[in-house]
Amino acid sequence: MEQMSLNTDALMYIVDRPPLVMAHGDGSWLWDQQGNAYLDFIQGWAVNSLGHSPRVIIDALREQAEQLINPSPAYFNAPMIRLANLLTAHSVFDRVFFTNCGAEANEGAIKLARKWGQLHKNGAYKIITLDHAFHGRTLATMSASGKPQWEKLYEPKVPGFPKVPINDLDAVKAAIDAETVGVMLEPIQGEAGVYPVADAYLRDLRKLTEEQGILLILDEVQTGIGRTGKLFAYEYAGVTPDIMTLAKGLGGGVPLAALLAREAVCCFTAGDQGGTFNGNPLMTAVGCAVMETVTAPGFLAQVIATGDYLTARLRALSAAAGLGEVRGRGLLLGLALGREIAGKIVTEAMTQGLLINAPRPDTLRFMPALNVTREDVDRMLDILEPIVKAQAGC
Repeated sequence: MEQMSLNTDALMYIVDRPPLVMAHGDGSWLWDQQGNAYLDFIQGWAVNSLGHSPRVIIDALREQAEQLINPSPAYFNAPMIRLANLLTAHSVFDRVFFTNCGAEANEGAIKLARKWGQLHKNGAYKIITLDHAFHGRTLATMSASGKPQWEKLYEPKVPGFPKVPINDLDAVKAAIDAETVGVMLEPIQGEAGVYPVADAYLRDLRKLTEEQGILLILDEVQTGIGRTGKLFAYEYAGVTPDIMTLAKGLGGGVPLAALLAREAVCCFTAGDQGGTFNGNPLMTAVGCAVMETVTAPGFLAQVIATGDYLTARLRALSAAAGLGEVRGRGLLLGLALGREIAGKIVTEAMTQGLLINAPRPDTLRFMPALNVTREDVDRMLDILEPIVKAQAGC
């Protein structure tokens, strides 16, 4: 393969990146242009649900590209219809609107909730969100997010997003007023450091929102499509949300997301919402392939089993190195380090062929492919353990 120049001046700076160019991938592995292999436990931030370049996605792309790529969102197409029916058949929702990314899906959820508030709640528009939440990078979704470093960025923000602490029902009660239309939260706050919402809290929140006549909106961009061992994380609590958003794992690596809602909440009319590429057959064909794979018999049970194995291995490492708790569910896990050494661990791990993520200076996050093998988990720990112990001073 021809080597690309590493002169990256033509790219707008948005983040520090290592000086390498990724060339190809296969399952849990990535290779750069120099031929160096990396065991990937980031997978595009939980995007590559079936790993790198899985055959099922390659086949879906090829077969659909030979038929129809984009007829315009003004027309129905078969993969769009099929994927919408797969999603509604496997969830508590009645209708689907496809988007290109999680931020766009969450933006759509905000719009839908606000229009519902105009029609049914005397113009209520406020959506209560959580401290340290992450809902995307559009102006509205950044406003809804609770990242401290965004507080002064891109002012003035979009108003109407009061923040409350995670797992604090009394704080939600105190924040509700006549202008409140709903509550939006992630079942697990991934970017915050992998902090789960308690099942009991989610059940109590569902009861509270029903009593108050407001909407419960779940951002399952990171937790959806099997990431926690259930197809959707809300299933653990046994609740029925009004609105849910999906992205990341739904496309298995391609830009595909979705806004789902119960029939009673669906109030868009012609012209209220849209998007040039939304629901195009090329991407939704991939979504169908992913959904059919993840919902196949035994797949989610294996996610739970592998997640339990990874959790046990991380807890053993934590005990041996004097670290903190292991948080999360399924194959979305965080390891608390108890000290701000995560960045150094991530950097050193890359030099040894392991890709992991540090959402916070004191936390490591693990988001492998849902079909990652135990052998890959063992290989990951073989690389990680001596690095962690060295940085922790063991």
